[in-house]
Amino acid sequence: MCLGIPGQVVEWASVDRQLAWVDVCGVKREVNVALIVGDDDQQPLIGSWVLVHVGFAMSRLDEREARDTLDALRQMEEVEQDVTVFLRT
Repeated sequence: MCLGIPGQVVEWASVDRQLAWVDVCGVKREVNVALIVGDDDQQPLIGSWVLVHVGFAMSRLDEREARDTLDALRQMEEVEQDVTVFLRT
């Protein structure tokens, strides 16, 4: 099963290498944002919500969608051990 987790971009780690620090469930992770940031992208990255999968931001999310997804994952935590392990690491 592939699982993407919403996180909020908090700061750039390296603009040149397109890496940003993303807060995922209270843990900051370094994430590659090359797939969501183009050369002509005018949208600010800091503060954006993104869907993170294996160290890459796959897409941008609006805040409501991100929070709804996190709520659903927390509810699944009670039934699915894999989700619990992922949310706490």
